[in-house]
Amino acid sequence: MMNKLMMTAASAALLLMSGLASADESAGMALAQKNACLSCHGVDKKIVGPAYEDVAKKYKGDKGAKAKLMAKVKAGGKGVWGEIPMPPNPQVSAADLDKIVTWILALK
Repeated sequence: MMNKLMMTAASAALLLMSGLASADESAGMALAQKNACLSCHGVDKKIVGPAYEDVAKKYKGDKGAKAKLMAKVKAGGKGVWGEIPMPPNPQVSAADLDKIVTWILALK
């Protein structure tokens, strides 16, 4: 009886966590759409800027990636992915930017 209860609780926890992950992922993508990020970046293909999956691959394992990318999106820049500059995005709140960058870095 106890094992069955533990398995049920563990299953429920996993389902809840997977739902939260999906909600976080959808929130990140929705915020990227809302802030016109997907006008220049595709999830899996380069448009003007790099594909977000390529960004995730490039920064995989880099513990400072989130802070670097948040600063880059806020201030804009060029040279990392080519000569076409990314304009600054000062209108994106820190909370929204955190969700967007977290979503990008979680892509496979």
